[in-house]
Amino acid sequence: MTNQTLILIKPDGLKKSLTGNVLTRLSETKLDIIGAKIIRVSRKLANEHYKYLKKEPFFEELIKYIMGHYHKKKVMALVYWGEGAIDKVRKICGATNPEKADMVSIRGQYGRITTKGVYENVIHASANKTEAKREIRLWFEPDELIMDIYATKKIESKKNIQVWK
Repeated sequence: MTNQTLILIKPDGLKKSLTGNVLTRLSETKLDIIGAKIIRVSRKLANEHYKYLKKEPFFEELIKYIMGHYHKKKVMALVYWGEGAIDKVRKICGATNPEKADMVSIRGQYGRITTKGVYENVIHASANKTEAKREIRLWFEPDELIMDIYATKKIESKKNIQVWK
């Protein structure tokens, strides 16, 4: 089944200059990149992305981590598309807990657990189709993707936008 997934190379991955290594590993999936950008993660975006973990005791540390309080203040967001995208990417990423991840996986090779108990696991990948749709729509606008993967609509707006001079 053809699907899409959100991938985030987290601040620790960028700080450790692992972007090339991670993208090389992801290329093994033979999937297409249909969106990519570097973004500063706002508290609002972080809270919305991890809203299902809001009641966990580590929530605030997780929010600080994804916002780059401990490393670089940026994340690389990507959308990969193709046959079995979610399963292929999750397999290469490995288990969320770097200590339980297969040593040949991205998290197994490059992740760690901090003394505060935060999983610095370098990468995020959508867990399933429902989460992929929610996350992709959260991190990307329709015109930032080179494919129409979800329904869109046109709206008229008088919103002020910043453009290049």
